[in-house]
Amino acid sequence: SKKMKKIIVTVVLALIAFNLFSQQLEVYPTHWWSGMKWNKVQILIHEKDTNIIIAVAKLTAQSSSKDLKILKVNTVENRRYILLDVEIAQKAKPQKVTISFGGIVPSEWRNFQFEIKPREKGSCISRIKGVTSEDLIYLLMPDRFSNGDISNDFYPDMKDTGHDRNNPFDRHGGDLQGVINHLDYLKDLGATAVWMTPVVENDMARTLEAGTLRSTYHGYAFTNHYQIDKRFGGNEMYKKLIDEAHSKGLKIIQDAVYNHAGIDHFIAKDLPAKDWLNQWPTYTNTSYREHSLPDIYSSAYDKKITTDGWFTTFMIDWNQKNKYVANYLIQHAIWTTEEFGIDGWRVDTYFYSDPSFLNKINEALYANFPTLTMFGENSVNNVANSAYFCENNMNVPFKHNAQGTLDFPFAVAAQLSFKEQPGWAEGIHRIHQVLGQDYLYKNPMRNSIFLGNHDWDRVYSVLGEDINKMKAAHTLLLTQRGIPHLYYGDEILTKNFKNPTDAEVRKDFPGGWAGDSINKFVASGRTEAENDFFNYLKKLANYRKSSSALKTGKLMQYVPQDGLYVYFRYDAKQTVMIAINTSKEEKKVLFNNYAERTNTFTNWKDVMNGDTGNISSFAMKSMEAKVIELKK
Repeated sequence: SKKMKKIIVTVVLALIAFNLFSQQLEVYPTHWWSGMKWNKVQILIHEKDTNIIIAVAKLTAQSSSKDLKILKVNTVENRRYILLDVEIAQKAKPQKVTISFGGIVPSEWRNFQFEIKPREKGSCISRIKGVTSEDLIYLLMPDRFSNGDISNDFYPDMKDTGHDRNNPFDRHGGDLQGVINHLDYLKDLGATAVWMTPVVENDMARTLEAGTLRSTYHGYAFTNHYQIDKRFGGNEMYKKLIDEAHSKGLKIIQDAVYNHAGIDHFIAKDLPAKDWLNQWPTYTNTSYREHSLPDIYSSAYDKKITTDGWFTTFMIDWNQKNKYVANYLIQHAIWTTEEFGIDGWRVDTYFYSDPSFLNKINEALYANFPTLTMFGENSVNNVANSAYFCENNMNVPFKHNAQGTLDFPFAVAAQLSFKEQPGWAEGIHRIHQVLGQDYLYKNPMRNSIFLGNHDWDRVYSVLGEDINKMKAAHTLLLTQRGIPHLYYGDEILTKNFKNPTDAEVRKDFPGGWAGDSINKFVASGRTEAENDFFNYLKKLANYRKSSSALKTGKLMQYVPQDGLYVYFRYDAKQTVMIAINTSKEEKKVLFNNYAERTNTFTNWKDVMNGDTGNISSFAMKSMEAKVIELKK
């Protein structure tokens, strides 16, 4: 009948309208898992349509499953947000739960599906390996490494559609498929882990910096924590990369940013409440001075400037003392680890975050993933302050619980060890003195050591493009305590200073793009000098893989004598002697001078050139490094 048809049409139209109405909701996290230690989840619900409110009068919520219990409905200043506290039963079955919410008027009710997934097998142990001193990390910038899929170079629906390799501030098109394409290159080099600068979505308009419009190709300005940037390939491509890497015995470290997000982040564009950000009467920048935090004489104002001041004008500064903000960031870290199966976190701008929040997020990650590794970026000038921001042996009012740190004092000392002439405290004495303060760390083996990164001048340029200094410095890096990391391109002697900008040390890897005239991923594309250094690094890195002493052994170092620095890595199975001659003269190394470590051995072998001899002496050229395995 006509009446029946009219009813059907009305119902269909109502359903269509309801679906459109529901599709305006953003829900984070998008799903969760059964069996997680963090089973009380706070679901953030955001209505994107500015004409609609969801925090209606007498708001309540319901769950379609007994496995997901609604604990509390939280409302905030902005009525387009609600935050649902829910509890997921430890033995919940995999399912899609319908969560409904609304007020006293039936038309106000909305719903969405929230999936409970089973945890991946081995999430706690076998799947997530952690990154340790047994590893060698390779740091790369995805946008500048290799373009494996030209179809994702730009999207017209994103705020920045620029794509020009001739512009150092544009996106260049590198992506996750490009990284996949060169995993074998990294493995061949001797790397065992890959750390990429952030891959999370940066749907940012270009920012004006120093009079130049720039894209956020570097990835540090998040706009949606739950999306991998589709210009890198999106969530599924990230899963593919991690699965491919794991299948080849390579680990993945994700770059975390807790302190800030992009000014175009959806939360920044429609704040739930003013106190979600650190607010000031007028724009206030951080002082960038970490020593205000451990300083026992520091004013409360200086401490606040350090942690609550904004990093830049185009990146919001989260107020991590706000319990909702803290939950949002903690849950994202847990969700990402479980969703993708990453092995470790490098935490950007670590000391700029609220200290109590940092301990809380670390505790949550440890609880859910006991094998996960985290180390923070603390760009500090001395060992005491470096140790302060991780587990340490110091009697200080606040104790940080991060496992380790990016070891900036080591990096600075390592560079100066080869830049300066040896003196009472200069030159190679720098590294000896820094390592002599390891008693401040609870476990210095968990520090990540390096010679350069995406924020520093290229180490080859710093060392005056001296191949012998490069070999000696990288010998130090690959044989010292801690978790070494290389910066992409250093293995092929990439050079440049940050003049006039960081872009000069973030050049594209030659051969990463179709049509490149030179391909330095292969030996035939490298110069003789580049191959010489590449092969040196490769041989040492691959030897390190099989050396228990270099990976996990103890360290004993001797006071440098006239530019000659000798130290040992040793355990019950193996003893390796490392000698570095930074003097301008040749040196004769006498084993008797190091009898404490050498007197039980009769022979030695040079790991790099195969030379052998008895325990008496060997000669060293100026600016030469030797890795000697001692034999009984």
